[in-house]
Amino acid sequence: MRPEAVFFVALVFFFVPVFLLYGFWSSWEPVGSTILLLCVGLWGMTGAYLMIVGKRIDPRPEDDPVAEIADGAGEYGHFSPWSWWPLVIAIGVTLAFLGAAAGWWVTYLGFAVGLGGLVGHVLEYNRGPHAH
Repeated sequence: MRPEAVFFVALVFFFVPVFLLYGFWSSWEPVGSTILLLCVGLWGMTGAYLMIVGKRIDPRPEDDPVAEIADGAGEYGHFSPWSWWPLVIAIGVTLAFLGAAAGWWVTYLGFAVGLGGLVGHVLEYNRGPHAH
């Protein structure tokens, strides 16, 4: 995970001077300065998380410059190809964003549909024929 961590931390060192220059040139205009400061925090938190996780796990085949393609073979996880819940979540997110243009009541409807889809997706394997 080292290359990913270095990438994100390097962006912190890019956004800090950009934030300071923008702040001085714009007399600390609130919206742009806040967004750039939040970018610094976003990239910094992500880079710190990847550094911490990279120290705790074994090196991946992607981190080894002389690794073969076969070194990365194996199971990557469990995915449910027949699940309809991601579609329900996508419809909820679509309705939530549509609410910004159409009306806030559509946003609330989107949140309800999305939350129902999220709960259904998380609990999909707890009941029924596919329970584990």
